[in-house]
Amino acid sequence: MAKIELLAPAGDAECLRAALHFGADAVYAGGPGMHLRAGAPNFTLDTLADAIAYTHSLGRRLYVTVNALAHNRDMEEMPGYLASLRDMAADAVIVSDMGVFSLCRRLFPELPVHISTQASCINYESAAFYHRLGAGRVVLGREMSLEEIAQLRARTDPALELEAFVHGAMCMAYSGRCLLSNYLAGREGNGGACAQPCRWQYALVEEKRPGQYYPLYEDEKGSAILSAYDLNALPLLPRLLEAGVSSLKIEGRMKTPYYVATVTGAYRKALDGTGDTVSLLRELNSISHRAYCTGFYEGPIPAGNPAGYLQGCRFAAVVTGAGPGWIQVEQRGRFRQGDRLEVLSPVSLGLSFPAQDMTDLEGAPVPDAKRVQQTLRMPCPYPLQPGDMLRVRVTEEALG
Repeated sequence: MAKIELLAPAGDAECLRAALHFGADAVYAGGPGMHLRAGAPNFTLDTLADAIAYTHSLGRRLYVTVNALAHNRDMEEMPGYLASLRDMAADAVIVSDMGVFSLCRRLFPELPVHISTQASCINYESAAFYHRLGAGRVVLGREMSLEEIAQLRARTDPALELEAFVHGAMCMAYSGRCLLSNYLAGREGNGGACAQPCRWQYALVEEKRPGQYYPLYEDEKGSAILSAYDLNALPLLPRLLEAGVSSLKIEGRMKTPYYVATVTGAYRKALDGTGDTVSLLRELNSISHRAYCTGFYEGPIPAGNPAGYLQGCRFAAVVTGAGPGWIQVEQRGRFRQGDRLEVLSPVSLGLSFPAQDMTDLEGAPVPDAKRVQQTLRMPCPYPLQPGDMLRVRVTEEALG
């Protein structure tokens, strides 16, 4: 499975570095506009060019999301933007709008195009159509089963690459094409400004059926009747490969570097055979997530609506330097003398050590690391590398 592409999100430069450090073969990122994560830090043209150059220096690939639905006003600046992406050697642009696709192929035929999941490509005729028009890859609609993917693969040109999501948040609307945000918050979801009203808490009753209430799942955090489960397809990787998927995509351009590192690292180890499924699922339970399911790959999504988030660990620090028997870290979450620090590293699994003899750069003792982004030094029995991370476990419970 090591030959299949692992594609990770990069909402900013730190997430980009985390994704690449933890084993992503490629990353996808948004530039200054025309993508579906306007709330992420994203990249300017200058920082995007730097990100592409850095990614290429490691022998990896960077794809740029240009997948918002375009209005007339957007088309005036689109040729110049696409020219900039071509000139900085983006490995592909990810598009959903047919007008943007047309501009790419007509004006910049040398710029590879991937069809976004927002295009809802879920059958072999659509996939073949996009390929004939010049798309090199289709990001499959998330509503497909493994059987349907295999059928699509069997009836399309082998040169057409198939990409599928394997992990992260799922939208309650078909392929993410939702108008709830527009209606309830005045923010265009398909323009990158979704307010995520499906995650809000509701009570639902139909006016012509007084006294009949929609059954809700509720816990101490409330209820979320429109909220979807999070996708976790790690146990299905061999079957996804068998179905013909050539790129495994992790959702999360709004997520933290810790999230990106944890998920990318777990899937990398699964693909390389360097971690058992039970241990890797424990890794995926260590991040903030909703209850997991395997999406539509094995059939309909389970009934019910997950309320609230689950999280097995708290992000503590990122390693910025190391030497024999010691490490230097940047604090990212509070931890104290005596806390057990778990190691998050691309080359190890299951390591931990106690926080002890922590000092600042002047050598003063720091028994309680509570100052945001303070630089600390401490003993460490393992040869960690800059970019590795530390966390504190908050629960040992099995999380869904």
